[in-house]
Amino acid sequence: MTQNIRSLSTYILMNKAFINGKWIDSLENKSFGILNPASQKVIGNVPDLTIEQVNSSILLAHDSFDKWKKISGKERGHILRKWFDLMIKNKEALAALITQENGKTMKESLTEIELGASYIEWFSGEAPRINGDILTSPKREKQLLVFKEPLGVCAFITPWNFPSAMIARKVGPALAAGCTCVLKPSEETPLSALALAKLSQEAGLPPGVFNVLTCSTKSNSDVGKLLCTHPLISKISFTGSTKIGKILLSHCSQGIKKTSMELGGNAPFIIFPSADLKKALSGLIASKFRCSGQTCVCANRILVHADIYDEFARLLKEEVGDMPVGPGNDPATDIGPLINKAAADNIEALLEDSVLKGAKVSAGGKRLGETFFEPTVLQHVTPDMRIYQEEIFGPVASLIKFSTEEEAVEIANSTPFGLASYFYSRDVEQIWRVKSSLHFGMVGINEGIITTAEAPFGGVKYSGFGYEGSKYGIEEYLHKKYVCWSV
Repeated sequence: MTQNIRSLSTYILMNKAFINGKWIDSLENKSFGILNPASQKVIGNVPDLTIEQVNSSILLAHDSFDKWKKISGKERGHILRKWFDLMIKNKEALAALITQENGKTMKESLTEIELGASYIEWFSGEAPRINGDILTSPKREKQLLVFKEPLGVCAFITPWNFPSAMIARKVGPALAAGCTCVLKPSEETPLSALALAKLSQEAGLPPGVFNVLTCSTKSNSDVGKLLCTHPLISKISFTGSTKIGKILLSHCSQGIKKTSMELGGNAPFIIFPSADLKKALSGLIASKFRCSGQTCVCANRILVHADIYDEFARLLKEEVGDMPVGPGNDPATDIGPLINKAAADNIEALLEDSVLKGAKVSAGGKRLGETFFEPTVLQHVTPDMRIYQEEIFGPVASLIKFSTEEEAVEIANSTPFGLASYFYSRDVEQIWRVKSSLHFGMVGINEGIITTAEAPFGGVKYSGFGYEGSKYGIEEYLHKKYVCWSV
């Protein structure tokens, strides 16, 4: 299995931005380095594009839109299917690239590539199925028709925690619908985006249809504002923090842009007395510690009924104690590094605040070097602690005790966020009540991993709006044109 970045195929590893089918450098000859989170060494450099180049990419994507939208959905689907095939063919190289720039284990990176590819595959099938409607007219001499048409140029701003799958989940439906795309990936993980662009080019995407802009941290604000306010951008889709999402929404309001926002989370994970504890433990480990706890749908507040609290805490401590920490390219590793030093600093601060306020670290709790952190179990967590209120984004499992179903639901809903939620129970009546009472966009019942191309992904409240994936995902990139035809 390919695990070293130097052994990656030369056509996968790109060090230039991708605009209008061409690989380009910065007009100012500026670049920035990409760090391996495990070693803190630079693994590559990419251009730091100017605002002028970002603006040019939008114009070129707009020029390409008129041609791309006229290609039949069936033909667009064929191109997407070729892209999917190339991703699967090169999945080990793509996964190795994720591990190098993101830090997650090779096993997780491979899973991510397969997930991302599944979105491209799914929307390759949706592309030929964009159907309109004929409505019943109130008058015999009139025909009422509804056509679905692509929005235009769509801009995407994606995070570092899923540097491949997150892109595929956004770009797949946009391209299937007939839109053209301008993507600004995270400055932490642009190499995965560029690798996908290379494969899309090989699959036959025409020039200007998919563009990847590499921009450094210092230019994020200006680039984000331009994407949100440019008159030729029809839609913005952003995944990231609620704080940044609010800023982008403010910018988008100036041009009345259509937007999709997948923002922060504070997911509850409830374990009721009737739950299968082994299954709940397995689901929690999968949900909490994936990507070292750095996902928006990670279990954040683990609510355990008082009758089973001690037993479950014991099982969790035993499981966590056996999870090796190390570089993602080590096959023995379960917990890779956090994305950067600042992320590890934040976990230390959260734990310090919790312990000062009465929480107990019953497993782990130690920082290992610049970016590594032991998987940690934290007990006696209370509402006055930062870790109760904030998205943790690290390998810390915080346990909260509850006594009744009503109390559990109240605690779960006591957050402004509403992305993912989970609960374990074998009581059918309770399952029906609780799933209806949780104020979240997604609910996992006896399951810790809920993301799949076939289902809608999205939140409510401060977690954003709009859907990605499933038959609903492509609707985000289409508008409905009503035609009244007098005959």
